[in-house]
Amino acid sequence: MDVKLLGVLLSLLLTVSVHASPNIEHWQTENGAKVYFVPAPELAMVDITVAFDAGAARDGKQSGLALLTNAMLNEGAGGLDTDQIAIAFEDVGAQFGNSSQRDMAVVSLRTLTEKEAFTPALAMFTKVLSKPDFPENSFERIKKQMLIGLQAEKQSPSALASRAFYSNVYGEHSYASMPAGNEDSVSTLTLASLKAFYQQYYVAKNAVIVLVGAVTIKEAKRIAEQLSSGLVAGDSAQALTPVTAVSQEKTIIIEHPSSQTHIVMGQVGMNRGDKDYFALYVGNHILGGSGLVSQLSNEVREKRGLSYSVYSYFRPMRELGPYQFGLQTRNDQAEEALNVMKNTLKVFTEKGPTETELVAAKQNITGGFALRLDSNSKIAGYLAMIGFYGLPLDYLDTFKSKVNAITIEQIKDAYSRRVKADKMITVLVGGKAE
Repeated sequence: MDVKLLGVLLSLLLTVSVHASPNIEHWQTENGAKVYFVPAPELAMVDITVAFDAGAARDGKQSGLALLTNAMLNEGAGGLDTDQIAIAFEDVGAQFGNSSQRDMAVVSLRTLTEKEAFTPALAMFTKVLSKPDFPENSFERIKKQMLIGLQAEKQSPSALASRAFYSNVYGEHSYASMPAGNEDSVSTLTLASLKAFYQQYYVAKNAVIVLVGAVTIKEAKRIAEQLSSGLVAGDSAQALTPVTAVSQEKTIIIEHPSSQTHIVMGQVGMNRGDKDYFALYVGNHILGGSGLVSQLSNEVREKRGLSYSVYSYFRPMRELGPYQFGLQTRNDQAEEALNVMKNTLKVFTEKGPTETELVAAKQNITGGFALRLDSNSKIAGYLAMIGFYGLPLDYLDTFKSKVNAITIEQIKDAYSRRVKADKMITVLVGGKAE
């Protein structure tokens, strides 16, 4: 069968038969990159992810720098242009990906393990990873696209709300800026600044290499060495400044020509590996993280019809990520909807969930856990998280037991200490809110 056709067929197979808790192998390459590997022989393919501590938190005063640097990696490498790189991957049915968030920047590859496909795909991936050319024409094009995107944000109530929320929750901390940057900063970015950022952060000791697929551990070690050998050893990124919690309540109103008001409310939450992670996670599942059966949905949607949907979620990061609530409602209902959301949080913080709600939440979380590990790419995502944040190797093994061990008292204790209902940052974007 044609290799390219086989690659397309295999990419349609979204699931593979894997154990709920895969056996994780872990080591370091010769120049210091951390490697996490899970064998998955069911399909003749492999997923490779390389995560660098090179997200927007490393932008400094050059907001948008990390995102633009990451976007440039496959625009030219080793003397090949972006079209040649794309064709090289496409010809062997391989899929290349790259992205940049606040904490990490990621480069990924999915390829068949047959030699005629795997060898050229890995060679090209290595070249993109370690020999980017940063061509000027691509730089100007992507920079222009970013500026157009920033202009478009001004017409998006949700984008305006999110930007204002992060700015006010994090103040002077590096998490305050959006990964896409701002117009003033992006306009001043130069190729020299991108190259300097790459040279500092895209180094072996600042990288986590993840491999999941139909390769042996011997082959995985060879692949990891090939990927990291082209990188300078370098140094790990310095620790981020600790996040300071919001000290007082604040409301930001942004008028926007819209019949709906977008409301975002929250404060700092938790980090990866947080001692209160499972109590807060299970608690939030009951409060606002379980969709239409959550307490927030019951109070805001079912009882009062104030919004089609309402949510709350923790976004744990290296430092304290946000705890965010949100909904959309008619302009004339904004104040009422916000008060209901605040009051529901206040009552939950004081009283916690019922035993029935806790049992249902545990069943829902643990019952759906297997679906989080039903593909190579999902496992690779978890391994990247485990490696990047230094979580224990048995994280997946113990996840369900830790969820099941949570009690009502633990949830009430964690919420009383960590969530301050009277110190929320609230952003309203839409028609004038009374």
